[in-house]
Order: sequence, then C-alpha cells, then structure tokens
Amino acid sequence: MAQLDPASILGPGGAVARRLPAYELRSQQLEMAQAVARAIGRPGHLIVEAGTGVGKSFAYLVPSILAAVEQKKKIVISTHTIALQEQLLRKDLPFLRSVMPQEFSAVLVKGRSNYISLRRLDVAGARATGTFQQQEEFDQLGEIKLWANRTTDGSRSDLDFRPLPGVWDAVQSENGNCLGRDCPRNKACFYFQARRRVWSANLLIVNHALFVTDLALRAAGFGMLPKYDVAIFDEAHMLEAVAGEHMGLQVSNIGVDITLARLYNDRSGKGLLSFHRLQQAMDQVQNARMAADDFFEQVAEWNLRHGQNFNGRVRRPVDWPDTLCEELHKLATAIGEGSAKVENPEHRIELTAAQGRCSALADQIASWTGQSAADQVYWVELEERARPRIRLASAPLDVGPSLRKLLFDKVPTCVLTSATLCVGSPPRFDFLKSRLGLTAAETCALGSPFDYPRQVTLHLPRNLPDPSDQPHAFEAAAISAIAHYLERTGGKAFV
Repeated sequence: MAQLDPASILGPGGAVARRLPAYELRSQQLEMAQAVARAIGRPGHLIVEAGTGVGKSFAYLVPSILAAVEQKKKIVISTHTIALQEQLLRKDLPFLRSVMPQEFSAVLVKGRSNYISLRRLDVAGARATGTFQQQEEFDQLGEIKLWANRTTDGSRSDLDFRPLPGVWDAVQSENGNCLGRDCPRNKACFYFQARRRVWSANLLIVNHALFVTDLALRAAGFGMLPKYDVAIFDEAHMLEAVAGEHMGLQVSNIGVDITLARLYNDRSGKGLLSFHRLQQAMDQVQNARMAADDFFEQVAEWNLRHGQNFNGRVRRPVDWPDTLCEELHKLATAIGEGSAKVENPEHRIELTAAQGRCSALADQIASWTGQSAADQVYWVELEERARPRIRLASAPLDVGPSLRKLLFDKVPTCVLTSATLCVGSPPRFDFLKSRLGLTAAETCALGSPFDYPRQVTLHLPRNLPDPSDQPHAFEAAAISAIAHYLERTGGKAFV
C-alpha cells in the first residue's frame, strides 16, 4: 500500500503554500501530519500533544482525507465542542476541498433525537388538544409544521427558535418509535436521509458524547455509526470525562415526573394515555407518581441524615423501601395491554415506545439502588430549589478497561490530540495512557511555533474587585481593563 504524503499539501511548495502567498511553513504541523499518516498506514495508535498555533486540524485532516480517498478508509473525527465542529465544517474542510486535488465528502453526524419525525409530527397535530396545555406549545407546533415543509435538513439546529422540551419530545425521531419501511412518510424521512449520507461519506464529524454513546450501543449489538477504520479525537483531554458520564446512569425526580406527566397529567386530564382512554394505565400513573414521591423523599432524608460533610457517595446498596420500580413495571404492563387494543399502527407504536421508556426507567433505578455493577461509583446529588432536584448517578471508577475493550482493541487506528495531554517535566503521557486504557501507542509532544518571550506579553490587572463578592463592579472594571489592553495591542489580544 502506497504511503500517504501530507507534505504534498502542507509542505514547502505544497498545495496550501501555493494557494496562500503569505503562507509560513509550520514544521510542527508537518511533523504531526506525517505522524498521523504513519499511524494510519501501520496501522496503530498515536497520541500527540501540539501547542497553540501548530494547526492541529490541518495536521490530522490532510492525512485523513488522503487515507479516505486513496486507501478507501472510513474516518471518524470526534470533538468536544460545537465551536470546533463548526470550524472544521465551515472553514477548514471547505478550504482543503478547494486546494486538494482529491475529492472527498464530510458530514456532521447528529443523534437521532435531533431530527424531526414527519409521522410523529402528523400524530402530534392530530392529538394536540389532548396533549398540550400552554398556548406557546400550540404555537410552536404550528411553527414546526411550517418549518418541516421548507427545511432540507430536518434537524433541530435548523429551527430559528428553541422548541419547548415537551413539544420537541412529541415530534422527534426515536428508535423505539419508528415504523421503518412501513412508515407512510418513509421516503421523506430526514433521519434516514441523513443516515444514508453518513454511510456514504468519507469523513464523519461527531462529538465525544455521540461517539461514546455509539460505543456503548455497539457493545449491546447496535450502533449509530458505520464501521470505521480510523478514529481521531481532537480535544482529547475531555475524552475520559465524557466517557465516564455516558457509561454511567442518571435518574432524577424531575425526569421521572416529566415522563409520567407526558403519559397522563391528572390536573389537566391530558396526555398520551388520556388520548387513547386507557383508564387502567392512567390509574397506574397515579400509583407510580405516589411511589416516586415517596422514593425521592427517602433519598432526600437519607442525604440529610449524613450531614453537611457528606459528599453524596453511596458506598453500598441502599435499604430504602422501594415500590417505585414495581409500580413503573406495572405501568409498563398496563400500557402494553392497552396498546394491544389499538388498531392504528402509528398510534400503537407511540404506546409501545412509552412502555419501553417506563421499563427502562425502572431498570435504571433498580440498577442504582442495587449497585449491580461492581466497577461503578454511585452517588446522590441534591440541588436546593423551590422544589428540590434529586439526582441519582453512577459512573465507572475507571473508563480505561471499557475504552480498551470497545475502542482501542477494535479500531485499527486511534489518534488523540490536544494542547494539554502531558504531565510532568520532561513531558510524559503515562497518566493519560493509564486513565484511557491506551497502553500501546506512539507518542509525540510538539511545542508551539509561537515565540512567546518575543511575541507575547501577559497582563494580569491588579486591584480588580472580587467577582464573587462584587460581580457587577468586577464586570465593569474588567471591561475597562480589557478595553485598555485591546487599544494598546491594536486588537491582538487573547482575553
């Protein structure tokens, strides 16, 4: 297999230099690009710490594009922030497309719930009066209907307003609430159109949260992403934290209340179950609601008994009387029995999806109270509000074994890069490698091309008000100081 040659694009006299007359070669960028090319060609894993100004995105995009086109490899590029995704999609990739002779395609991958389901939109419109309570909800549903007729994207980010959670929940695409080929709107489905683009693209741009979620789904035999040969993680210093969050569980009293209220709201008489007149299931919602109130009240009391120094960690299975899981399973059964009597398949699948949500919620709570996973740490979070928010959570003690098993042992090439990955002097990657389970990887630490002593002055204004005690005074003083230094530097400042 021919070696990838990023120097033809990024090197002296390369495609980028020919396009930009004032282009200055950054040796660190070319060194990183060549290291990425070698990792893809071997294949093998690579960790690169690259300082500010190296141009990391071009250093991994160019060899990725070459590998995708010349070697037919599928590339996934994962970032932590939306800002970096937008930079890649709106600036870096369009520029490289204009200078590189290779033709390539790149798409942003979004989670399914970001897309509208046209069938669910039709259903929501048909039962709006039995579902929504506020005029704003009816107004937004009308706006979404108009938007759905003109959007070519069909994703929530294409809307010019932020829909209320209850409205979007009623119309979003869901895996367990999909008729597939039997759907009357199948050919116009935005989610499946996006999915086809994902399957045919050379480069897939995702965020860390979606990537880790896909790993967990693959372990269960599913998955959102097609099979890929190379995974590149920019902002890789956040990968461990995101993996921990998405490999655990979170359940809150507010979330349980919202789930139950969307099924049946006893004050308004509205909800999915009310629309279908499933009285037995509606009665069971009331039982589940009372059990939820009792359960979370016990959690709050237990939390209070441990005093102010309690850090929230629960070190052994709890012995609270728990009827909530039982009542949620009973509710799921009642919904299932009711759905069997509904002839319309579009309405029946809405009920089937609701049944699945209730069962999954019960399983999550049971997993938390029983501490069924030995490698997880469990804790309680209590946020004081007019109505306290009580959250049960768990996360792996160590994400390394899971990442090694699900990612590094299965994907031929993984590249991790950020400006901050090393610790110690001289810089070492040992801590990062141990935390992520990435024991076998080449490493590379590249400094910044900036001459900081000559090009940078650090200004730390003194005598500013304490922002915690005087936030408004601090804001005014900070703005004044910032304006002063912006004038002195002619706008060349990082605040």
